[in-house]
Amino acid sequence: MTITVDIRPEVQAELARQAAANGRAIEAYAASLLEEAVHLPDAAHPPARRKRPLGRKSLVELFAESPLRGLDLDFSRNKSTGRPVDL
Repeated sequence: MTITVDIRPEVQAELARQAAANGRAIEAYAASLLEEAVHLPDAAHPPARRKRPLGRKSLVELFAESPLRGLDLDFSRNKSTGRPVDL
């Protein structure tokens, strides 16, 4: 299906910038935004491997930009069952 949409030049410029930043053609990028807006699964990204919504970051990305980026943080759970308790 082909849809023609009239948008302001500044919106087109920003859309082109975002498409280029994602390494995609502006038409394909705009189509993917429309598909996300109506919540249809993208054939190229099955639901289990879908990209997160724009503006949301993973913990790795979040900590990479934070002042804590030089720390070696371990988020694994301590497997110790603790000490025995008499009841």
